[in-house]
Amino acid sequence: MNKTIIVSNRLPLQVSINDDELEVTPSVGGLATGLKTVHKDGNGIWIGWSGLTSEELNPELEAKVNDAVTKEQCVAVNLTQKDLDLYYYGFSNRALWPLFHYFIEYTEYNTESWEVYRSVNQKFADKVLEHAVDGDKVWVQDYQLLLVPAMVKAKKPNISIGFFNHIPFPSYEIFRTFPKRKELLEGMLGADLIGFHTYDYERHFLSSVKRILSLEVNFNKVTYNNRIIKVDSFPMGIDYEKFEQAALDHDKMNEDEKSEIQKRLDQHLQKEDGVKMILSIDRMDYTKGIPNRIKAFEYFLKKYPQFQEKIRLIMLAVPSRSQVPQYQKLKQETDELVGRINGEFSTVSWTPIWYFYRALPFQNLIDLYTSSDVALITPVRDGMNLVAKEYIATRTREDGVLILSEMTGASKELNEALLINPFNNEEIADSIKQALEMPKPEQQQRMQALQKRVSRYSVKKWANEFMNSLNQVHKVYQIIEAKKVENSDIDTFKAKIKSKEKKLLFLDYDGTLVNFTKQPENAKPDQELYAILEKLNAIDSLKIVIISGRDKKTLNEWFGHTPYTLVSDHGVSMRLENEDWKMIERLKTDWMEDVLPVLETFVDRTPGTLIEKKKYSLAWHYRNTDLELAQKRLVEIRTVLTSFISNTDLTLLEGNKVLEIKSSKVNKGRAASNLADHFPAEHIFAIGDDWTDEFMFEELPEKAHTIKVGVRKTKAKYYVNSVENVRSLLKTLAE
Repeated sequence: MNKTIIVSNRLPLQVSINDDELEVTPSVGGLATGLKTVHKDGNGIWIGWSGLTSEELNPELEAKVNDAVTKEQCVAVNLTQKDLDLYYYGFSNRALWPLFHYFIEYTEYNTESWEVYRSVNQKFADKVLEHAVDGDKVWVQDYQLLLVPAMVKAKKPNISIGFFNHIPFPSYEIFRTFPKRKELLEGMLGADLIGFHTYDYERHFLSSVKRILSLEVNFNKVTYNNRIIKVDSFPMGIDYEKFEQAALDHDKMNEDEKSEIQKRLDQHLQKEDGVKMILSIDRMDYTKGIPNRIKAFEYFLKKYPQFQEKIRLIMLAVPSRSQVPQYQKLKQETDELVGRINGEFSTVSWTPIWYFYRALPFQNLIDLYTSSDVALITPVRDGMNLVAKEYIATRTREDGVLILSEMTGASKELNEALLINPFNNEEIADSIKQALEMPKPEQQQRMQALQKRVSRYSVKKWANEFMNSLNQVHKVYQIIEAKKVENSDIDTFKAKIKSKEKKLLFLDYDGTLVNFTKQPENAKPDQELYAILEKLNAIDSLKIVIISGRDKKTLNEWFGHTPYTLVSDHGVSMRLENEDWKMIERLKTDWMEDVLPVLETFVDRTPGTLIEKKKYSLAWHYRNTDLELAQKRLVEIRTVLTSFISNTDLTLLEGNKVLEIKSSKVNKGRAASNLADHFPAEHIFAIGDDWTDEFMFEELPEKAHTIKVGVRKTKAKYYVNSVENVRSLLKTLAE
């Protein structure tokens, strides 16, 4: 039975050593809860770090850790203290975290931390490879492991791999500043399905893929290494029932069962009619906008003094990465702001801000959620923000108001909250006033809608939807009606090539026999290609035809010394074996004088593009430019030229990052069909990669073995992945 392998930085376990005794308890976090069914119920294993470094473990303790985690269907990855310092605290949290959250000024990159990050990712990948077999599914979690998908895919190409990024993905303009931008994207693209919390993050990722890697993107699918990778958004939820039930149980408590925090909250709420609590809960992190929030609250107290002594901001800041300088500075700034505001506004009986710098038990969080009339959640950048959803789940009386930053992923779902710009103190202050004065019916109307949505899309549903999508990734390839060339097909081809009957082999050039280059003139045949073709030509009764969009002069320069039949300009001219070049079609070229200036204006407006002027066609190449800009220009060019060439015999032909204007009288299909008539053959083979080759696949007889290079929709019967696969196939046929 195939299994699912979950990979994350930490195992869903709390592993500790007390008096040389090992203690292992399950985690209760949202991710562990959400993936429980995938992990425990789905024949799964979970790979991650135990929380203990190699230096803390002697061989005996390490064996105990491995045994203990194995019982929990887990596998531990061993990390040294150096790994932890450079991979986790270093590269992950001092480079990737600030970069992905738009804090470029905090982004620290150095070569040593990158090398350790890569080596630790390899450790995780190696653990996956130890336990994975073909047919398994692997789900990699978050920014600490961006390179793992490609590392696993390289060794196990038949495994379905999913990757989910739990933090924002920055815009192209931010991401492009990072030294290892290309390597990070290529690492992620090892996955078959890449998930983000929101469409915005998905869009930013696809933009970077197009503009940094120059890859083909169609809607939410990326073509890379002749694989199709699906990119989609899956907004993460919470364990709604857990928080709802905890709130219901909380309401039933008698006085003796209440916590000290709840009793103190009750005292202040009962002291005076109309007293209200505003809740703020975050990790102490610069992405959470804590100083901005405190300053906005101060502005509110000054703008609306009537609320002084009537409200209190309860601010819980959970310690985080306290050894990092930026976090230390943030803690100091927060302490000073709270002290200054409390000093300025406090009275004998009232302190405006209750500030807790600590982590609180689950029950105390429920105390705060259920006792607070308003939740003030204002990060300056946040991948999702589950605190907002937890607050909603605990409002079992369907009251309360959520004020939420529009910079959170959750804001895309929670439209009934009061959405604010976390940098706008005026807007925050006005929203606090609106929340405090909101009538109960309006509170209930908003909260009912929020609860309906949050309860429906729980963390379990998030996990199930991602896994269902991963299970369906193979359906992406249904657009490829062709069959992938397998060993059995190669045996069939070889038998026909070796037969005594007449054979005809059509070969496209660029993208089929050689890879594309940034400068088309540099794609000359190499010695290996010459040797392969020479061996094929030695086979009895086999005729080779090189049929290309290249001009006659180029083909003559590269293959004029060979006996192969050559077809240039997609079928304008032809050179049969031991004969001179002849034109197949008589074409006019006077149109080029009118079209060339039009193309030149687009070259001027699109840096990196160029015009290739052939004898009978014009080609606009955009391989070296920003793909998003090029696609915009393509729409413009098509519009202009379609109008221009109407009522002529000209046509627009789109190839691999090239748009060609040529006569509609000429295409590879007509040329190939004529040659098939000229050289009657029992067995016909044709290999090509481009839309120009589709005419050839369509026009050749039904019995022909047509092969597309690359994973794309095609009229060919078969496909192979790459130029390297073509050469390997031709070598095998020539043996």
